[in-house]
Amino acid sequence: MINSPDAKESTEKTASDFVQKRNAPAVRVGAKTVLICRAAIIAALYVVLTYLSDIFGLASGAIQLRLSEALCVLPYFSFIAVPGLTIGCLISNILFGVSFYDVIFGTLATAIGAVVSYYIRKYKYVVPLPTVVANAIIVPLVLRISGMSGDGFIYLMLTVGAGELLACCALGIPLMLVLEKYRSRIFDDNIIK
Repeated sequence: MINSPDAKESTEKTASDFVQKRNAPAVRVGAKTVLICRAAIIAALYVVLTYLSDIFGLASGAIQLRLSEALCVLPYFSFIAVPGLTIGCLISNILFGVSFYDVIFGTLATAIGAVVSYYIRKYKYVVPLPTVVANAIIVPLVLRISGMSGDGFIYLMLTVGAGELLACCALGIPLMLVLEKYRSRIFDDNIIK
């Protein structure tokens, strides 16, 4: 340990600087940074929830129940959920999907559902339905084209559609109602202006 007067002054100055910096106003983060972070968080949640579904063998195939699809109600709150869900679905389909077609067209189904959900957001309880319909039509086609399932198209529409209804409506609507209580804290666009 150095006992010189210069070392002591240096230490005191550093401690003084720390106290002054601690009381300084918070650094403002740019709007784009906040929006990118929100989209990234949504994408990460989507991937984690899909992984959880995959553990139980429900992430892909003729009978699927992706817990991550409950997040498809998030466009009700903010448009930034659209790229978040799309990127999350893309990553999930790369990691857990059944084929190259699933990566492309499964992601497209989620993107279509998310965009339409955003535009009909004033009808709160209808918000999950575009995702259900898009996936119930597109995913069975993907399963048939990729050779992942030899089942009939109508059967696949019913099974995939039922899984989507459970995830998007039975899980998504309660999620939406809970998040609505915290809307100003989570999705407040005033903090980025």
